[in-house]
Amino acid sequence: MRLVVFASGSTGNCALVRGGGRGVLLDAGISAKRMRGSLLAEGVEPGGLDGIFITHEHADHIAGLAVFIRQFPMPVYAPGTVADALRRSAPGASPYVRTIQPERPVSLGQMTVTAFPTPHDTAQSVGYRFEADGAVLAAATDTGCVTDTMLRYFSGADAALIEANHDVEMLRGGPYPAYLKRRILSDSGHLSNAECTWLAAVLARQGTRRIVLGHISKNNNLPGLARRTVLRGVEGTGAQIDIAPEYGRLAVEVSACFV
Repeated sequence: MRLVVFASGSTGNCALVRGGGRGVLLDAGISAKRMRGSLLAEGVEPGGLDGIFITHEHADHIAGLAVFIRQFPMPVYAPGTVADALRRSAPGASPYVRTIQPERPVSLGQMTVTAFPTPHDTAQSVGYRFEADGAVLAAATDTGCVTDTMLRYFSGADAALIEANHDVEMLRGGPYPAYLKRRILSDSGHLSNAECTWLAAVLARQGTRRIVLGHISKNNNLPGLARRTVLRGVEGTGAQIDIAPEYGRLAVEVSACFV
C-alpha cells in the first residue's frame, strides 16, 4: 500500500491511498487543477480513481470537490451528516455521494476502508482505516482529543497519519482571538504537539513504524518543533517520523510490520 500526501493543513487537505489494485483520495480540500496535476505526477489518471473519502465538511477538506467531480465523476464516500452537507454545498456532486456508516467497512476490491468517529467541531467527523496488500494505514487529523475508539482503529496500523496541529505556548501567546484559541484547545478542536506525542508513543509501542504528522499550523507551530517533540516520545521504538507538507508531496510505502 502507498500513501501520498499532497497537502495537509488549514489551507487544504488531500492525499492519495493506493493498494489492492485500487486508488482513492482522502479528502479533496485543494483545487481540482492541483489534484489532477498531483495525481498525474504520481502516474495516476484522475478518472481511474475508485472514489473519494471525505472526513468532514470544513472547506479545507472539500474545497475542490465539486469541480473535480464535474471533471471526473466517481463515488464520494462520507458519513451521514457529512454526506448531507456535501449534497447541499455541492449539488453537482450529489448524484455521486454515497452515505457510509462509521465502523462499517466498505470493500473496494482488495481494499477495505472503515470510517471511525473523531471528536471535532462539526456535526460529524471521521478518520479512516485502510487495509490492503496485507498492510494497514490509519488516518485522523482534525481531532480535539484521542478517544478509545480512535485507539482501537489505530491499533495494528503499520503506518499512521495523525495531527500535530499546535504548540500550546505558541498558541496561547499568539495573535489568535481568545474564542479561537479556546476552540483549538478544546476536546473538539485540534491536537497539540504534546497530545500527538502521547498518541505516537502508544502507536510506536504497538508496532507502528511510519508516523506522518499532519495539519501543522502555520501560525502556532513549526514542523521542526513538532518532529523533535514527537521523536523524543518514540525514542527507542524504531518508528520513523515524517512531516506531511502544506504544499508538495510526501510518499510513504506502507508495508506490514512484524514485531
